[in-house]
Amino acid sequence: GMEERRSPLLANLQRFRDQGEEMCSLADRLFTAGKRQESVWWLERARKVAEAHGFFSVECQACHGLGIQAMREGRDAEGLELLQNALAAAPLSEHEGINPWELLVLHSLINALFKTDAIEELDPLILRHGEAAKEASARQGRLCVPELDSLIFSAQLHEVRGKPQEAARDVRALLDLLRQNQAAVQDQPFAYQELLGNASSYLEILDPEHGDEELIESVAAELAKLRR
Repeated sequence: GMEERRSPLLANLQRFRDQGEEMCSLADRLFTAGKRQESVWWLERARKVAEAHGFFSVECQACHGLGIQAMREGRDAEGLELLQNALAAAPLSEHEGINPWELLVLHSLINALFKTDAIEELDPLILRHGEAAKEASARQGRLCVPELDSLIFSAQLHEVRGKPQEAARDVRALLDLLRQNQAAVQDQPFAYQELLGNASSYLEILDPEHGDEELIESVAAELAKLRR
């Protein structure tokens, strides 16, 4: 297709960062289309371009994509190593202004560590995610979804450690943020619906049978607002 033809042209023009980003973009579209092997092939090529020419943003994107695919296929050790490589490259990205990769990679790595029960590694990453999310909200002048993700991650970690009261505190803080930022929330209702729905599905304190009744009702009330 057109993307495959553009890649060598960009290389001929010595626009290697553009070439690497084009490869990552193509890999993402192939992955979405269910063509995973082709997607991996392009990500591996993008990683080689990044390593050869020192473009950390491309290396971050490629390692992130490869790490996600490795985790999906049950190659957890390989997936974690790739995601950690992506995180190491993220702060070195050449992009100016808001770094688009750090929050995304942190989100994927935190989920991967929960999946593999590597609980002892989570504290600094969840803290870093929270700080980066608050910075993103401040730069955009409005609440960003990752700021709520951070509170859900914190609640999950408290639950794993058998601290339901602390987990409940995180959920209350999340609900307070939603109520204080209704204009931002109503601009992206589906994103916040998905976030609250996911939280309800894996936080024990929001389990209808065994959870905190008051919190469950509060979450249901916020979901009802978003569906109007």
